[in-house]
Amino acid sequence: MSEIWSTFFNLEIARQTLPYLLKGLWVTLELSALTIPLGLLGGMCLALLQTQSRNRVVRGLVIVYVDFFRSFPQLVLLIFVSFATPFLGLDLPPVLALAISFTLSTSAYYCEIFRAGILEIPPGQAEAARSTGMTRVQALGLVVLPQACRNVIPDLIGNSVEIVKATSIASVLGMSELLHNAQSAQSVLFNPTPLTLAALIYLALILPFVRLTRRLEAGK
Repeated sequence: MSEIWSTFFNLEIARQTLPYLLKGLWVTLELSALTIPLGLLGGMCLALLQTQSRNRVVRGLVIVYVDFFRSFPQLVLLIFVSFATPFLGLDLPPVLALAISFTLSTSAYYCEIFRAGILEIPPGQAEAARSTGMTRVQALGLVVLPQACRNVIPDLIGNSVEIVKATSIASVLGMSELLHNAQSAQSVLFNPTPLTLAALIYLALILPFVRLTRRLEAGK
C-alpha cells in the first residue's frame, strides 16, 4: 500500500508540480473559453438553418455537415487543420488551428441540441405570436428560442463539459495545457503523481457541472 501511495500520491512531488499544473489549468480554461462560445454560436446558426430555412438544399447541406463532423475524430481533425493547411499557404498558430477544428466539430453537436430544443416547441406558439403582429423573426427570437434554449440547458452544459476534457488533445500541438504539463512533469520526475494530480484537478473542475446537469435534468 505504501508503494502505491508513494508512486501515485507522492505529496512532495505534488507540492513541487502543482504550480506548473495550475499554469496548464489556466491554458485549459482559456482554450475552453475560446472554443465553447464559438461552438455554441456555430451550432445555433446551423440549427436555425436546418429548422427555419425553406430551401431543401440548405437543409440538406446542414445535415451532411452535422453528420460528417459528428463522425470525424476531433484529434484527426485537429492534426489535419494544423499540419495540412501549410500546404495551402496558411501557417496557422496552434490556438487558431485548435479554434477552427473545435468549432467545426463542436458546432455539429451543439446544432443537434439546439435543433431538438426548437422542434420541441409546439408550432402553435409561433403561430400565436405571429397573430399578435410579430414578424417571423420576432416570434422566433422572442418566443421560440428562449424556451428552446431553456429546455436544453442540461444538454448544453453536458456537451460543454466534454469540450473542456477534449481540450487535452491540444497537447499534440505542444500547447501547455493541463494534461501536457502533467505528462511533462511525469517524464522528468519518473513518477505518475502529476498525472494523478491533473486528474484530481479535472475532477474538481468538472464534477460541479456534472452535478448541476443531473439536478437540472431531474427538475425537468
